[in-house]
Amino acid sequence: MKSPGIPRRLLATLLFYGALGVVSGCLAQTSKPSAVNVHMVTDEAEAVLAILAKRKTNQSITETDWQRVFVSEGYVRLKARETSMKRPFEDADFKTFVLSDELAQRLQALEETLARWKRADITRAARLALAYLPKAALIKAKIYPVIKPRDNSFVFDVKNDPAIFLYLDPTVSREKFENTLAHELHHIGYSSSCLSKRTSDQIGKLPPNAQRVLGWIGAFGEGFAMLAAAGGPDINPHAVSSLEERARWDKDLANFNDDLKKVETFFLNVLGNRLTKDEMQATAFSFFGVQGPWYTVGWKMSVLIEKTFGRAKLIECICDQRKLLLTYNKAAAKYNRRFPGPLVLWSTAVIHGIKQVKS
Repeated sequence: MKSPGIPRRLLATLLFYGALGVVSGCLAQTSKPSAVNVHMVTDEAEAVLAILAKRKTNQSITETDWQRVFVSEGYVRLKARETSMKRPFEDADFKTFVLSDELAQRLQALEETLARWKRADITRAARLALAYLPKAALIKAKIYPVIKPRDNSFVFDVKNDPAIFLYLDPTVSREKFENTLAHELHHIGYSSSCLSKRTSDQIGKLPPNAQRVLGWIGAFGEGFAMLAAAGGPDINPHAVSSLEERARWDKDLANFNDDLKKVETFFLNVLGNRLTKDEMQATAFSFFGVQGPWYTVGWKMSVLIEKTFGRAKLIECICDQRKLLLTYNKAAAKYNRRFPGPLVLWSTAVIHGIKQVKS
């Protein structure tokens, strides 16, 4: 799914995996029915499609038709999100977008896509996410397929009323839609299951630059979510994607060793206070890309840890990412003794850098 907006990446990873804190000692278990409270809200898309259908048959579009759009839950929350991002979002501009010839030409494709997505098994998507979260995890979210000018997708209001906004994209199959949901729901489930004041206090004793590195290690949460959405370490995370997406992923994954070292250089520069705030953010953001090292390196580390030490150990690392790099190193050392083409390890400078406690 098209989702280039970096704000979504920050909300979905840094907020969940970094800024909110981490906790250790988590164990996996099969999800219980009460752990899932997820449903789809399609009122915005349906209201827009109704206007497009009227336009196609040369019927008059009334103020009532527009009010159906503007009071829909999807539109109200979408407007609140865009406003919170300091982006202009006016009803008059949205009317212009809805009445554009380009959107009118997509009516049938959009109708078919919404019907396809409404048949998705969203409960199954949530259970895929829960399989890679601790036993206390809960997933509560509303899913909004929306027709809007920007073709990005994102999460919103994760603390109070978690929402996933997904751009209604006719190129996305039902299976891909379910995969994307599982990915985003893993992010949301984290926020209800891996928070600990005790662990946050321990992290608070680290030097500021070490805390920053731990925050950015949280961006590997994209790789965790890729693994969860796929359904296991032996399933290609792009099994239900287009051939083009899968080929890009496989190509990028082949750069694992080089990409790990690029991220390591970034961590060392942060630890050494060699980057300005703007330089730090620019470098870190470059690792998102379409699905850059935060995804590929995070996914491969997660797969190796699970295959070597089991899923419970991986979930422990998901919930206390101070353990992630060192646990990967131990798994990679075992791998390197058995297979050619060795995997690179994280340097001791990084490992020790995120352990140093302020005196």
